[in-house]
Amino acid sequence: MLQNDKKNAFVELGKFLSLFSHTTQTDKSSVLYSDLFFDRMQFLIENAVSYNGWFTQEQVIYALSSWAESLTENNLNKWLAEYQFSTKEPKNVGLVLAGNIPMVGFHDFLCVLISGNTALVKTSSNDQHLIKLCADYLITVFPPFAHNIVFIENKLENFDAVIATGSNNTARYFEYYFQNKPNIIRKNRNSVAVLNGKETQEDLENLGEDIFRYFGLGCRNVSKLFVPKNYNFDAFFNAIYKYKDCIEYQKYANNYDYNKAVFLMSLYKLLDNGFLTLKEDSSYSSPISSVFYEYYEDISEVETKLEQEKEQIQCIVSNNLVKNSITFGTTQKPNLWDYADNIDTLHFLLKL
Repeated sequence: MLQNDKKNAFVELGKFLSLFSHTTQTDKSSVLYSDLFFDRMQFLIENAVSYNGWFTQEQVIYALSSWAESLTENNLNKWLAEYQFSTKEPKNVGLVLAGNIPMVGFHDFLCVLISGNTALVKTSSNDQHLIKLCADYLITVFPPFAHNIVFIENKLENFDAVIATGSNNTARYFEYYFQNKPNIIRKNRNSVAVLNGKETQEDLENLGEDIFRYFGLGCRNVSKLFVPKNYNFDAFFNAIYKYKDCIEYQKYANNYDYNKAVFLMSLYKLLDNGFLTLKEDSSYSSPISSVFYEYYEDISEVETKLEQEKEQIQCIVSNNLVKNSITFGTTQKPNLWDYADNIDTLHFLLKL
């Protein structure tokens, strides 16, 4: 019964977040406690950019809408049906959250609470307000959560396990500091797209969504293209032209100007459309406003490379050209059961 109450609290949170979606029409009077929380969330949406210059209203609303779509009773039931839950003493699980995109650490937060453990949450200074409001909402719907949610302002202490997300550099610190506790340490990863030249305009427009959503700051954003020899990029550039307005945003424009200048001074050959540069490069992690590409002669070469270097890859986009790929336009809408780095977070937590 208690497990069901926890799940229902997240269902109610999903309904609340749907109030801020541009794609759904939800009656505010039908949502629990909307009178207490609607104005607070609206204020955070309108002012998020003052805390993090990349968090425009559009990007924040997209993130909230994505979580509203995920936190439905059907999705939660489908996800949780694979696991065995038992009543046990909650363990204290430290969460060191990233702040590159809005609500990026919410899935770990959800997993800790739904598994019956206590979340000791250390937010990033770049994304500390949205998840705290969601926590307040969950506690209002299900008051026992108040005993299982603690936000940490200083040093993380008295934890039984930890899930920490950061860069490759911070991961080395995490691995040392948390070496004596059960842990999941996440490092830099990037996402790729594999093309064969037969993609439709709709496919390539959707690929633009995978590239430009959140200005390319997420690990699920496509930062690298694999294309066949003699690939013609005209169709790609025509399709992504709909995303040209990103250059109107000053922070993105500054990155575009800077990175393009660095490339040109290094005498690299670039493809450029005025808001995105393409550079031939074998690595995966391209800078903001740029995407790397690599030619291939046989698709099996790509499969072999991606398998060998899977620790660097978050997700792969293609029209079923390689195994384990997802469809264009879906990288930033993972299912609840699509775990970061392919590590089953909930299984890890239930074993503690």
